[in-house]
Amino acid sequence: MIITLVSIWTSLLMSLTTLSGATHFWMKRSTKLVHTDPLILYPKVTIVVPAHNEEIVVAQTVQAILDLNYPADRVELLLYADNCDDQTVNEMKRVVETPRYRNRDVRIIDRTGKGGKAGVLNDALEIAHGDYIGVYDADAMPEKNALYFLVKKVLEDPERHVAVFGRNKTRNAQQNFLTKCINQEIVVTQRIQHCAIWHMFKIGRIPGTNFIINRDFVKSIGGWRDGALTEDTDISFKIMQSGKLIALAYNSEAFQQEPERLHDYYFQRLRWAKGNYQVVIHNFKYLFKRSNWRVKLETFYYSCTFFWFNAAIILSDFIFLTNICFLIAKLFIPELELPFTFGENSGLIMQLLLLNWLLMIVLYILQISVALSTQYGQATTKQIWLALVSYFTYSQLFIVISVHAVLSVCLDSLLHRNGNIWVKTKRFNN
Repeated sequence: MIITLVSIWTSLLMSLTTLSGATHFWMKRSTKLVHTDPLILYPKVTIVVPAHNEEIVVAQTVQAILDLNYPADRVELLLYADNCDDQTVNEMKRVVETPRYRNRDVRIIDRTGKGGKAGVLNDALEIAHGDYIGVYDADAMPEKNALYFLVKKVLEDPERHVAVFGRNKTRNAQQNFLTKCINQEIVVTQRIQHCAIWHMFKIGRIPGTNFIINRDFVKSIGGWRDGALTEDTDISFKIMQSGKLIALAYNSEAFQQEPERLHDYYFQRLRWAKGNYQVVIHNFKYLFKRSNWRVKLETFYYSCTFFWFNAAIILSDFIFLTNICFLIAKLFIPELELPFTFGENSGLIMQLLLLNWLLMIVLYILQISVALSTQYGQATTKQIWLALVSYFTYSQLFIVISVHAVLSVCLDSLLHRNGNIWVKTKRFNN
């Protein structure tokens, strides 16, 4: 019980630290005007779009990329229809063959290889001519200045900033309760966690989309790991191990489509959780070896988030609910003793767990409120009520997914089965 309580308080302290760092980050930038003055140079960027059965959304993304505020002769676009059995290739051709794009440097590759998204990126790495590789998922429409801000951040320190990432926004946030909750999660991740750890520790995490990375550097570290469930997290650790930085370009934005059905959401997040567990397990040894301090800190953070804190929350819920059940049973069997107490004081453990619950709820809502306040028009009373409801519904689902992911990773290892199988997320025309 003591370990559980200490774990929860440690989790709360880490969350408060992150929130404080993000608040300081945004207060320093809240009054700054952002300009898009010409850059001192425009390195050539090869943008890669991996698409597997994305006929519904890929055309909008391709058009948004071709309309970016970046010199057209400095952009090479590689469109990969990866093992598609729908009209993805035709949708790509429909956009590319329109008169205003006919002279653009675009290649459409109908791929039948293996390795998933990481395999696509490695194939692109072999034929790319750009100084940097940019990646946009088929459902991620970049804002007009997204690439401009990514390159601008690189140019601040080209030697150290070997990769730069922006942020992603939910383009279908208002579709239903699930997408509204996902939107809040994404905003907190992008506006609180990413901003805080970059501001305080200069640690960045490559997302799955809206980032650029130095082509020669990627080749030097062996590219992406084929078949990786979370190729973004995997290569982020590789970059940190090299001592280079993944910089944050907070003004670079892309609009991605999130799952609208619970089934799609569950298996997407399960894949992400499994991939992150695999990366943490692979890098756990660096906590005890001579390695880059950022790798140690990031490994510790991931280990706490995905293993320690989840286990503590599950255990605290079990203790609290078990004691509640025994209290109800005592109404009928007075001599019954509570199984979890501090000595003779049976009520103290209940009070402490209740306090922990209240603090977690308050901090959860506070994080969402601060994050939404950094986005125009999103900080509303409705969002606060949504946050409260989502704490008892949406956020609790993550615990179920985490447990499922741990069990799946363990069984994959014990049974020697292939756990790197993707479940396609259904797209919607919105």
